[in-house]
Amino acid sequence: MRLVAENLGGERGGERLFSGLDFAVSAGNALLVTGPNGAGKSTLLRIIAGLLVQAEGAVHLESPPQPYESLVAATHYLGHLNAMKPVLSIDENLRFWQSFNGAGRCSIVEALERVGLADIGHLPFGYLSTGQKRRASIARLLISDRPVWLLDEPTAGLDKASEMQFTGSMQQHLAGGGIIVAATHLPLGLAAKELSLGAAA
Repeated sequence: MRLVAENLGGERGGERLFSGLDFAVSAGNALLVTGPNGAGKSTLLRIIAGLLVQAEGAVHLESPPQPYESLVAATHYLGHLNAMKPVLSIDENLRFWQSFNGAGRCSIVEALERVGLADIGHLPFGYLSTGQKRRASIARLLISDRPVWLLDEPTAGLDKASEMQFTGSMQQHLAGGGIIVAATHLPLGLAAKELSLGAAA
């Protein structure tokens, strides 16, 4: 399996942020996207996730472990927002996402244990602290099997213990043949290639 981008270009608000990007990430590997604010890191992830249309070029997944109807169907996207309903409990939010994305090898109970939220799954998501919200969103990655993880500043709001815990989950995903593309200003504890985007013109 490989995630391949060819001559990829991205825009925001009509302004070209990057162009001519070529990269390939094989199963079991991670790509860290770095660069200053405004360089297009989030835009790149959103293009791969199918949330934005690329200005040029193409990105696709070669030889996935099972047939997917599209690249989008093979990806988990963790952005700046946590994609959870504040009035629903953590459990209810995760049940929704599992029904939407499909079941995985990790149950909701197991996922909450892994992110340290096993005792508060009944609480409304809106009651949680910033760090707890991020950990609940990370649990969303664990409950449905999708081979490509797209992570935008994934450790934002996490304390050191939670960062280490998440590093373990990322390493496990890669060891299982997954792919990670992460936009970050901070080290994630992964052996990874780096793609540096320049400042916006």
